Amino acid sequence: MLILIGIVLVPVIAIVGLRINAVLVFLALCLGAVLTQYVAEDAGWVMTLASPKVPSAGSVTDSSIKLGLLLLPPVLTAIFMIRTIRGGRQLMNILPALGVGLLTALLAVPFLPPGTAHNVTSSALWHQVTNAQDAIVGASALLCLLVLWLQRPKSEGKHGKHHD
Repeated sequence: MLILIGIVLVPVIAIVGLRINAVLVFLALCLGAVLTQYVAEDAGWVMTLASPKVPSAGSVTDSSIKLGLLLLPPVLTAIFMIRTIRGGRQLMNILPALGVGLLTALLAVPFLPPGTAHNVTSSALWHQVTNAQDAIVGASALLCLLVLWLQRPKSEGKHGKHHD
């Protein structure tokens, strides 16, 4: 249970503490999920060609590749977006950050090492999270879109056409 709580809270604390735009990290995590689904097999094939001397290029490597493809986009996005949230927008950033943490758990736990994944998936908290996964994904996505739309820069005033 502590592992699951850690997987959820580490991104939330990092995003809020470093004032990272949670909406962009959420979108990058979604990109990571797409990469995992569509690119992981080819990435595994490339890794096998690049390191043919590795005898056990089985499921552990496959899971590692998938976990890397899943987490690389949000981690890089978080690094590049440090201190991009200022002022009152910080409060608006908390709920999307929680969405990032919950979605990270839902997407990453299946790619954890088998023992760790079993420890997480056998907990009652994991069953509650998976039972609410539709609500978590849907609400997080909708909330992130709303926050994204609200973060739109305000116009600095109405400017008409320039006349020379």
